[in-house]
Amino acid sequence: MARNWRFSPYDEAEVRRLCREMTVSPLMAQVLLARGLCAKAEADRFLNATLRDLADPEALSGVSEAADRIVAAMRAGRRITIYGDYDVDGMTATSLLWHCLKLENANVDYYIPQRLEEGYGLNCDAIRRLHEEDPHRLVVTVDCGITSVKEAALARELGLELIVTDHHNMGPTLPDAACVVHPALRDGSDELRVRMSDELRVTSDEKDTQADAASSSNSSLVTRHSSLSQNSSLVTRHSSLSAGPCGAGVAFKLAWAICKRLGDGKNASPRMREFLKSAVGLAAIGTVADVVPLRDENRVIVRWGLAALATNASLGLRALLRIAKLDGKPLLDAEDIAFGIAPRLNAAGRLGQARLAVELLTTEKTDRALALAQYLEELNRNRQSVERKIFKQAKELVAANAHWEEHPALVLAHPEWHAGVIGIVANRVAEHFKKPAVLIALDADKGQGQGSGRSFGGFDLHAALCACAEHLASYGGHHAAAGLRIDGGGIDRFREAFCAHTTEHHRPKAGAEDLRIDAEVRLADVTASAVKELDRLGPFGHENPRPVFVATGVELAEPPRGMGDGDRHLQVRVKQHGCAPLRAIAFGRGEWVKELSEAGPKLAISFAANINTFRGYERVELQLKDWQPG
Repeated sequence: MARNWRFSPYDEAEVRRLCREMTVSPLMAQVLLARGLCAKAEADRFLNATLRDLADPEALSGVSEAADRIVAAMRAGRRITIYGDYDVDGMTATSLLWHCLKLENANVDYYIPQRLEEGYGLNCDAIRRLHEEDPHRLVVTVDCGITSVKEAALARELGLELIVTDHHNMGPTLPDAACVVHPALRDGSDELRVRMSDELRVTSDEKDTQADAASSSNSSLVTRHSSLSQNSSLVTRHSSLSAGPCGAGVAFKLAWAICKRLGDGKNASPRMREFLKSAVGLAAIGTVADVVPLRDENRVIVRWGLAALATNASLGLRALLRIAKLDGKPLLDAEDIAFGIAPRLNAAGRLGQARLAVELLTTEKTDRALALAQYLEELNRNRQSVERKIFKQAKELVAANAHWEEHPALVLAHPEWHAGVIGIVANRVAEHFKKPAVLIALDADKGQGQGSGRSFGGFDLHAALCACAEHLASYGGHHAAAGLRIDGGGIDRFREAFCAHTTEHHRPKAGAEDLRIDAEVRLADVTASAVKELDRLGPFGHENPRPVFVATGVELAEPPRGMGDGDRHLQVRVKQHGCAPLRAIAFGRGEWVKELSEAGPKLAISFAANINTFRGYERVELQLKDWQPG
């Protein structure tokens, strides 16, 4: 049950020093030190980051040429087609760039491939159709295209101008496009950075699994309204791109460069500055949904994007916020995106209707926005139902083949599974059985299967598929997540080869399952004011998690009980040393109800804390991460 709790070193003298220098609470000082922010200047920069901490867009390789080509096409009246991906990152990147060009009356449209029929990224049939419709158009990819070598060659052969903007893993050969924008390219060359970007990206499949396990968070986030100087562009100094932007982050930088060129060359016009201040909200949604690290520029984008969404959201986003019951919140946080906005957008992509989500993000009609938001809500509920059914069937398959539980990895296939949802379930299966997992949706008519895999414990999934390539029709992905196509009759051979490779090469990373603890606290110290102060560390997400604490000698103030559909989640009230009881919830941990009921009178609990606001009343709520008896 319990994970290994890894406590951060504690130095009382250092805590007192930081409290004095920064005028913060001991709890805040402990967390800052636990996160490596030991010096006042360093901590101040982290806590008070502004849009001026974003690097100039031209620091991103390829942006200057791409912006020049797009502006030239706009002024020539050529059609510009934005070719996006069907996940949330691709949807927001598409919408962001579309809004930018539409504001200047460009002849712009967008193309989103069908997930199940066309697959990810550029495809040759789409390239041919786009060329036949208008051979003089400019095609700009967002969040895809960096591995589309064959498709780029076809575009070049047809004479179709192609700009590729992406952030995914590169192959050994770059696409032969007119220009390529990618954060892993050095300025002015095709030399790759030493640190490739695959280690920085967790798929939105994994994000969806996390989002489905929780309801919308109501925690507070301290933000400020952004203000851009009238006499400067968005940025005055260079900062690191080390955290790696998502596709929408790359699109935001490109849109910024375009706005500068449409202004005086150095600064955007007042109208386009206002657009950029709102566009950072779309970039924030893509950044959170794609689960890139919330460090460096990504954290800045999300921090100020949340403020933009609260004050300057588009018509479609306002409708979606209303459907997600977030329209009444004065301050949004990253969890609102991860658990409220992103799953509803992503459901459209998974169920083959991503264009409707992009239409929602670009429409200027109130009635249409509301109708689309309501339809996305229905799609998301349908997706959740399908996911629960697949997960149940996956566990039944393992139970029916008991020896599979002893295998180092799982390869499961079923003719009823939906190919657009199996990626989410593969992640849940990997976590449930604590081993790499591949789920395959079988198409009986075609005799083929489409699969999606998720890693566990640091296993290199992409390398495993490479080693088993002889059994696959096609495959792609990276170390944490991958997709494949396979002949239905070859699944048993693939399972055997995949498990053999896993046995030989899987060495779980030490500490991969450890739960990092920022500090041990008394529940009485977890007050509303303390939690609000800690919210300054946000926005919280990948590589910048909400602080996790431990409290010992905790008692149950009432019997634990389940909540949510099928009692999937846990809720309980806890107390310590006579303090007022606090409500604690654990998403996706309904099984803890029975275990906690049978535990002894005293517990140690690990938790994060947030503020739950209901009808104007604020209360501290604990998000239970783990517990131990005694």
